[in-house]
Amino acid sequence: MTDWAPIAKEYDPLKAGSIDGTDEEPHDRAIWRAMLACYVPNKGVAGDPHLTLFVARLNLQTTEEKLKEVFSRYGDIRKIRLVRDLVTGFSKGYAFIEYKEERALLKAHRDANRLVIDQHEIFVDFELERTLKGWIPRRLGGGFGGKKESGQLRFGGRDRPFRKPINLPNMKNDFYGEGSAEKRNWSREGTRDWRTRDRDHERSRDKRWPERERSWAWGESERERDSKEERSRGRERKDRDR
Repeated sequence: MTDWAPIAKEYDPLKAGSIDGTDEEPHDRAIWRAMLACYVPNKGVAGDPHLTLFVARLNLQTTEEKLKEVFSRYGDIRKIRLVRDLVTGFSKGYAFIEYKEERALLKAHRDANRLVIDQHEIFVDFELERTLKGWIPRRLGGGFGGKKESGQLRFGGRDRPFRKPINLPNMKNDFYGEGSAEKRNWSREGTRDWRTRDRDHERSRDKRWPERERSWAWGESERERDSKEERSRGRERKDRDR
């Protein structure tokens, strides 16, 4: 717990599959695949990884020229690599942008995230493939982020950081009747307590109800009495005027 951080310092597929980074068993098959994978970063990729940004969720129609126009606002760009399909040549929706200075890199990382380009809100982060130890890409069950629909959410990155874990004792989940009989009896007693509490509340409400009715009736009689007195006073004034 002392070395816990919202952003992963080293990539561990098991921890990345956990909402708080404390899981001890994988909960989907993709985590198993990532744990068994032996991934080696592409040595053919040129450029300084510490000056490179990863830009994702791009519109498939977005071009290198458009990216250069947007990201050159933050500083001088050395290289832009828009990743394309080898067969069709179409964009895959993500790119790598290398800057000449670290100052420009940090500024773009801070300001360009969630920027809208060609009607798409983009995601910007540092390149992790060559900078984060133990990195496993998404296609092998790793990565960060993911969609809820896929059931393969990954945590520990900028888009979905770890949540701070809650210190709880190691207890089995009694929802499905697991654990000792003592615990199950305790949970049943707890439900009985709630029921008796509800019954007591109902009884007290029934007792209070006649009192409220009497008070309302008393209020109505008081109002009627006041109106009668006002009418009688009005009649006396008329008689005097005559």
